[in-house]
Amino acid sequence: MWWGGRGQSFNIAPQKEEPEMGHSGPKCVQRTGMLEPRSQQLDGHVASGCLPGEQILAWAPGVRKGLEPELPGTLICTNLRVTFQPCGWQRSQETPLSSEYDFALVNIGRLEAVSGLSRVQLLRPGSPLKFIPEEILIHGRDFRLLRVAFEAGGLEPQAFQVTMAIVQARAQNSQVQQYAGIPLSKAGQSSGSRKPPVPLLETSEDWEAERKKQGARGWRVSTVNESLPRYFWVPKRTLDSEVRRAFGHFHQGRGPRLSWHHPGGSDLLRCGGFYTASDPNKEDIRAVESMLQAGHSDVVLVDTVDELPSLADVQLAHLRLRALCLPDSSAAEEKWLSALEGTRWLDYVRSCLRKASDISVLVTSRVRSVVLQERGDRDFNGLLSSLVQLLSVPEARTLLGFQSLVQREWVAAGHPFLTRLGVTGASEEAPVFLLFLDCVWQLLQQFPAEFEFSEFFLLALHDSARVPDTLTFLRDTPWERGKQGGQFNSYTQIYNPGYCQPPAGNSVNSQLSVWDWDLRYNSEQILQFHNPGYDPEHCPDSWLPRQQPSFMVPGPPSSVWLFSRGALTPLNQLCPWRDNPSLLAVSSRWLPRAAISSESLADQEWGLPSHWGACPLPPGLLLPGYLGPQIRLWRRCYLRGRPEVQKGLSAPTISGLQDELSHLQELLRKWTPRISPEDHSKKRDPNTILSQSR
Repeated sequence: MWWGGRGQSFNIAPQKEEPEMGHSGPKCVQRTGMLEPRSQQLDGHVASGCLPGEQILAWAPGVRKGLEPELPGTLICTNLRVTFQPCGWQRSQETPLSSEYDFALVNIGRLEAVSGLSRVQLLRPGSPLKFIPEEILIHGRDFRLLRVAFEAGGLEPQAFQVTMAIVQARAQNSQVQQYAGIPLSKAGQSSGSRKPPVPLLETSEDWEAERKKQGARGWRVSTVNESLPRYFWVPKRTLDSEVRRAFGHFHQGRGPRLSWHHPGGSDLLRCGGFYTASDPNKEDIRAVESMLQAGHSDVVLVDTVDELPSLADVQLAHLRLRALCLPDSSAAEEKWLSALEGTRWLDYVRSCLRKASDISVLVTSRVRSVVLQERGDRDFNGLLSSLVQLLSVPEARTLLGFQSLVQREWVAAGHPFLTRLGVTGASEEAPVFLLFLDCVWQLLQQFPAEFEFSEFFLLALHDSARVPDTLTFLRDTPWERGKQGGQFNSYTQIYNPGYCQPPAGNSVNSQLSVWDWDLRYNSEQILQFHNPGYDPEHCPDSWLPRQQPSFMVPGPPSSVWLFSRGALTPLNQLCPWRDNPSLLAVSSRWLPRAAISSESLADQEWGLPSHWGACPLPPGLLLPGYLGPQIRLWRRCYLRGRPEVQKGLSAPTISGLQDELSHLQELLRKWTPRISPEDHSKKRDPNTILSQSR
């Protein structure tokens, strides 16, 4: 992956003084303030392809180690990233899909300096370096590892300088607002002539087009709340005055709004938690109920965080997973799988998939309103809504459909990427979006013919979460992203007094988005985004016509349910403030039992009451497995710092398959002598031998 416009070059400026050298080693030089760029000239192939405003702080020749073959090149530290450029390599040529040469400063999780066999120093932002390093290890938050050995023979000062430059640049990088993104004009594109590859949903026209695309005839675009998100869908018959009244009784003003309209007639809504301290009148309660019902007689409230991990749990599991996947992990090889289970990461993936599977059954089985309710409405609501759509309709499983899904349910909905990915250093760090990508990878493994995009696309999206060339994942809210791009004309924070008033202006957002893949990847790499095993017969046009509810089962009249722990519990009211006589209690004949799986929930939903009979699962609905070995470790992502375990993974090219075939043949030769003589007398399948080696 390359950063910046083609044909650009690094800016070179005055050189810093060298650290003083003595017989006992260098004197520790701890500088404060901004680092100054170096003036020493680099080769033309090194000083090429940078971001606007990027400057070289220090560089040193070295050899990339840990991978075969070892590569000589140059380690460069800039004010935005650390990059290793092999000799003779140019950014205008092919770059690895996993971006193994570049580490944004915000992506560096741990930095270590090594001297000799036992001298290792963990370098924290602002800490001094106590010796001249022979090697430096850069551990990425995205599980990548860059290990560079420095050349000797009078180049020790350069090794010292580039290491100290990385330390100080990381300390100064806490000022995350310096990441301004790349204007399209700097990337060789005209913002006026270039159409975004994916609708960015930054205008009411974008939202209206998406509404029509979903066939949501009973909904309209509203901006009356003007909190986050700026645009949203509300029932067509709901007045703006009712929207104001209803939204005022939800946490941060995030009232009920349409997330997705199922082609069979159901509606999936999302909202924040009830603001129980408020004192709504009858009109307010009626407005809230009207928006939650969305014209349906059957309403299901889903407590999103029920049975799901907390944000602190997700963060702790991710930290444990990252520590376990490091090359120097303390876990013994024979206990590695137990240690993996102890991280709880796969358990949380399993919990998310099960809950999303249950909700997809609720949405698909009956014509109803299903409401996802989370206090902040910024994390697990987006995760579950996205997974439900992936499980329910083939359109979301296309490359364009998935990108549009992420843009709508995560970016436009105001998921706090900057905070959750730990860029700000805040205590609310929790990689919920990366947990979602892992869930999608699990679906891709279980249903390989159902997805148009490949694992390599998911990896590119995973790695794009912490790159400074786009603001898509480096801002917490659409307002912050729009302020940087100068696209908002009038934007009032009504229910979020903690946010500042944006400035006036009405220019189009001309910033590079994460979906501008062709400006960051070459055509051969983009081809790898496509899943070669995708079955075109699963395209949306061959699935289900819009507004065809023939397979949907009507619910009981005026029924209100709470879905919790795999079971539907009847409620006498939708709102928590006071009893509501307009909603009827559910008769006992409608009460289901707790479901032990999504399949059993589906049997209940399509089989109740008994005189309706059972209905088959609708075409296009996926119910994933989430038990035991059905949930696997995403090796190509999490074990990238351990290249020895990467061999044997399926490759997307003929040459890659040839390399893996050679590896398997070598593995077979190594294991053949271990077979007993009596085994040689039997006809053995080579696959059996390979399975024993695992």
